[in-house]
Amino acid sequence: MFIIQLAVKPPIVVGQTVGPDRRIGVVSSGAFKGERIAGEVLDGSSDLLSVRSDGSTTLDARLILKTDDGVHIAMSYYGIRHMPDKIRTLMDQGDDVDPASYYFRIGPTFEAPRGKYEWLNHLLAVGVGHRLSTGPVYSVFEIL
Repeated sequence: MFIIQLAVKPPIVVGQTVGPDRRIGVVSSGAFKGERIAGEVLDGSSDLLSVRSDGSTTLDARLILKTDDGVHIAMSYYGIRHMPDKIRTLMDQGDDVDPASYYFRIGPTFEAPRGKYEWLNHLLAVGVGHRLSTGPVYSVFEIL
């Protein structure tokens, strides 16, 4: 469907809670582009990250998309990222690492107004991610 790249500010670290180690990623901007849809990600989007005891990170994100023709769309996704400790250390230092060296998947859903992008409301999608030092990049696919 599209490739989306997010610019994320340094995480706000809440720390170890009664549940997971909690971090909040504030998305400052981004862009997405595909054959049927393209635009920008608006400031104010965020991702609630949970670092689990097994080292996996779960994601719970809410993005505000604005298409090139001015339509606002809500995109939400849950996901999971898991990697060896060595790769996590490199990533935490801000290094770009080979996407094939870790697992990073999301399940996005959309809320679009009636009209041109209404088709987004009626589909399931999956995304394959990788993390750059500036934020994540996802290739998002419609499940047919």
